[in-house]
Amino acid sequence: MPPEVRIVEVGPRDGLQNEATLMPTADKIVLIDRLSATGLRSIEATSFVSPKWVPQLADAAEVYAGIDRQPGIAYPVLVPNETGYDRARSVGVEEIAVFTAASEAFNRRNINAGIEESLQRFAPVMARARADGVRVRGYVSTVLGCPYQGAVPVADVVRVARSLHDMGCYEVSLGDTIGVGTPAAARAMLRAVASEVPMPALAVHFHDTYGQALANLLACLEDGVSVIDAAVSGAGGCPYARGASGNVATEDVVYMLHGMGVRTGVDLDRLAATGNWLAGRLGRRTQSKVGEALAARG
Repeated sequence: MPPEVRIVEVGPRDGLQNEATLMPTADKIVLIDRLSATGLRSIEATSFVSPKWVPQLADAAEVYAGIDRQPGIAYPVLVPNETGYDRARSVGVEEIAVFTAASEAFNRRNINAGIEESLQRFAPVMARARADGVRVRGYVSTVLGCPYQGAVPVADVVRVARSLHDMGCYEVSLGDTIGVGTPAAARAMLRAVASEVPMPALAVHFHDTYGQALANLLACLEDGVSVIDAAVSGAGGCPYARGASGNVATEDVVYMLHGMGVRTGVDLDRLAATGNWLAGRLGRRTQSKVGEALAARG
């Protein structure tokens, strides 16, 4: 078990992009600024993809320009191509993330390109980022299952993760996009990838569709992973998995880690208050069990 875990807060991006409610720009800025005050050191702020495809994040430039960026905190943004990179750099972005999937079918449906073509699209972005001193994080989706092809061969996950790392991604996040994984499968997948990509360069990203996210995280923590993606209030969902309950809630992850003596640097009470505030702005109850429990305690 690692003594310390870095949490990458993905609520403002991966969470909000899959919420039905369109959150006002001012509220997004407040959300990120509140998260900055919790002790989190990596907060994914937004996505510079086409507003046509992700209308929830059409205000990416305004959000990024409006947040009160704090020293020592990274605010990565998602970019799909050079156009997105240009938009991001125009407002001072210093870290980006690129994304692909381990499933050929998912890539075809999601970005109208195969896996190899998607990787080729990143090449000029990676080259420019390297020249500009911009850090790049990589995402691999559908590592434990795909809504279109079903099972995803572990060898494909390994190949894609290794390709992103070889291209220059300092960290590769392994995502169970539709939340179908279980602990044994999650551990086996992580071990396979770690045989080709150093464990310190890996992160895990679990959705909680079947209630397995915390169990999957624990299995991976026991194998040495020390970076976890999570979304405050369990924001989000997956448009490809009906009934998906979104990302694992950051509050629940922090509570579990602190209970095991693992350091995160995060103030749980402030985080839970932010999660409950966000749920209110979205017009629903928080998806975090810990957030609900702390609110009920008063």
